[in-house]
Amino acid sequence: MRGLASLLLCSLLLVAPHCTEGADPTFQPDPKTPCANWMGGAPGYPGHNGLPGRDGKDGNDGLKGEKGEEGAQGPKGDEGKIGIPGQEGPRGFPGYPGQKGEKGEGAFVYRSAFSVGLTERAPHPNVPIRFSKIFYNEQSHYDASTGKFLCNIPGTYYFAYHLTVYMTDVKVSLYKRDKAVIFTYDQFQKNNVDQASGSVLLHLSTGDEVWLQVYGEGDNNGVYADNINDSTFMGFLLYPDLD
Repeated sequence: MRGLASLLLCSLLLVAPHCTEGADPTFQPDPKTPCANWMGGAPGYPGHNGLPGRDGKDGNDGLKGEKGEEGAQGPKGDEGKIGIPGQEGPRGFPGYPGQKGEKGEGAFVYRSAFSVGLTERAPHPNVPIRFSKIFYNEQSHYDASTGKFLCNIPGTYYFAYHLTVYMTDVKVSLYKRDKAVIFTYDQFQKNNVDQASGSVLLHLSTGDEVWLQVYGEGDNNGVYADNINDSTFMGFLLYPDLD
């Protein structure tokens, strides 16, 4: 208690002269004085952190940096969709003619044909009719002396005949290998000139013979020809047997 009383007394003696005058706001007591030690409090605690300030304005762009190294090539992308076809371009000028090619080897052409006519009247029955008027026989496959066509090229042939009928009936047949293939009959009308005809496709082998003859006895041999009426016989190769 004594110490406390001494301290209060000392404080009153020191503070009184100063308090009677106006307080000087710039006055700082000497920290070494007993009063200063008496008036100084304990150190305070640090204050709380203040709120973050506002974002500043964007700064100016910096200088352009140096070019970096090229990166690794990425994987190939998916193929895109087919685009719309473009417009057709202008037509170009015609090109120059090319060089003439070399002559090729000629293919062998198979030919066999004849066309003949009758010169004598009323041919004999049951024997080949000898057509001795030659219209075409370039390959000589028809023999006018026998009236027969001899096959030299195997294949398919077409034969036809057109006969003038006069004075009596006509019945003729086309033969192949001594066998009648087709028959044609025409009944003669008095005071008239008639026609008898026939045609056929035949396959022939080499050596086959084809001819035309009056069939039966002499009553049917009215085949006729003169300077204004013809009786004809013809045949030609359609296509050969290549094998």
